[in-house]
Amino acid sequence: MATRLEGITENICTADEFTGKKVVDREGIEYGKVKHIHINQETLAVSGITVHQGFHKDYYLTSEYIDKFTEESLLLSRPPIRTDVPVVDIDGHKIGKVKRLVKNNETNQLQSIEVSDGIIHTKIVSKSDVWGVGEKVILKLTKQQFKELH
Repeated sequence: MATRLEGITENICTADEFTGKKVVDREGIEYGKVKHIHINQETLAVSGITVHQGFHKDYYLTSEYIDKFTEESLLLSRPPIRTDVPVVDIDGHKIGKVKRLVKNNETNQLQSIEVSDGIIHTKIVSKSDVWGVGEKVILKLTKQQFKELH
């Protein structure tokens, strides 16, 4: 229960009010719950959130993914690519799973994904080769084009 303080406008609240809220995209897919809100120390603006998806499955989303907070959830402007999500080709044929996200160290922006097509084999797929994201990651490539990647 929040305490009303004098002098604070209606659209200002504390970060504590958001922890534990569901993280949902525009299609209603739930990605976990808000664990932490990260604030830029210089600008004091929200820089991102940590999403808790279950046992040892926390991940960070930058503020570009955040559309708005509601009473019960955090709405995402676009779905995030996550590890352990199935990857399919442009025709819907299963290729494998996202094993690792490769991000730029300075900007924290996604550059590519490492896709595991079995126990041993992995391939790096550029962000530009991703066609869509949701319950699955859909590539712009066919299964044969994926196999030909280095």
